[in-house]
Amino acid sequence: MTASFHEMWRQLAPVGRHPDSGGYRRHAWTGADADCRTWFQEQAEARGLHYETDRNGNQWAWLGDPLAGGAVVTGSHLDSVPDGGAFDGPLGVVSSFAALDELRARGAEFTRPLAITNFGDEEGARFGLACVGSRLAAGQLTREAAYELRDGDGITLPQAMEAAGYDPAAIGPDPERLARIDAFVELHVEQGRALDLTGDPVGVASAIWPHGRWRYDFRGEANHAGTTRLVDRRDPMPTYAETVLAARRAAELAGAVATFGKIAVEPNGVNAIPSLVRGWLDSRAADQATLDTVTAAVESAAAEAAARHGVDLTVVRESFTPVVEFDHALRDELGKLLGGRVPVLGTGAGHDAGILSAAVPTAMLFVRNPTGVSHSPAERAEEDDCVAGVRALADVLEGLACR
Repeated sequence: MTASFHEMWRQLAPVGRHPDSGGYRRHAWTGADADCRTWFQEQAEARGLHYETDRNGNQWAWLGDPLAGGAVVTGSHLDSVPDGGAFDGPLGVVSSFAALDELRARGAEFTRPLAITNFGDEEGARFGLACVGSRLAAGQLTREAAYELRDGDGITLPQAMEAAGYDPAAIGPDPERLARIDAFVELHVEQGRALDLTGDPVGVASAIWPHGRWRYDFRGEANHAGTTRLVDRRDPMPTYAETVLAARRAAELAGAVATFGKIAVEPNGVNAIPSLVRGWLDSRAADQATLDTVTAAVESAAAEAAARHGVDLTVVRESFTPVVEFDHALRDELGKLLGGRVPVLGTGAGHDAGILSAAVPTAMLFVRNPTGVSHSPAERAEEDDCVAGVRALADVLEGLACR
């Protein structure tokens, strides 16, 4: 198992890695994404698994009859945020194949179908919406809404899929497939330091905080930066800056998080006052009431600043995921299968498991991250903890699929 894990990790490591930043740029329906998909298919076929791609471009590798029902599924995603780390997503996919290798080495006898999956476009780095593949499968994203998604170059999701050799006309809900799944267990590197603080290599997820993304459009008036008096300006940049600081204050007061991490400026000239500043807010909190308080405070502060600066403001909620309580029975069973001494922790990060939870019993395992850093080239997990994660996942799959 350890040898297969390291071999897979070595093969996947160069794919989509940027030579300057050291981070990964594995964005949906790009060349790097295609290389990841090829790697996944090769791993499936090397193990004699039945490989298929569903109508939404998600990849599946089956041991046993895919149509039999009662399946146990594991996996994660292989795409990344811009200059992301190596572990977010790929650790779950690599660990899934390694866990299967471990179970075969144990001589485990499967009584249920087992599948390993790679969900497409989990990070939403290209089209701005997270978990596109799982949202489509679960019916949480309509075909019409998916067709409206565009990247920074104006390329639509259907155009990108078609260019990559997939049929965008086929996308849509996949209830029959999901009905054949009895449990989905996703292993993921922890995006935080809870396990580092407790000293545990592996933990079980309790819930995912409610979270969403909001687009703020601040529209002013383009003008000359050197000749336009400050009092004559309708400059959206100070309004945006004040909103960023207001978001930080609101989050601190509420014990939540709020981040403006992406910005677009027009005309984007050094000597030009902007006509448009567009910023994206990501906000998350432990409960819905707190999240509502934070986002309302941010929008109120933005509106007040916009009025003072003579700027027009539009706020659009582009995505939202309510609080996800993972299936309690499945979560408790994972704890028992792992000896009952595994910490249970919540997370502010979204995952495909959270999207699928409305249709399928889902659970998550977290592997310790010694620094808590994620969505960065500095993201990491120690070798011993990765191996512990594979063994924990193998124990869970054995208990669920081999009884």
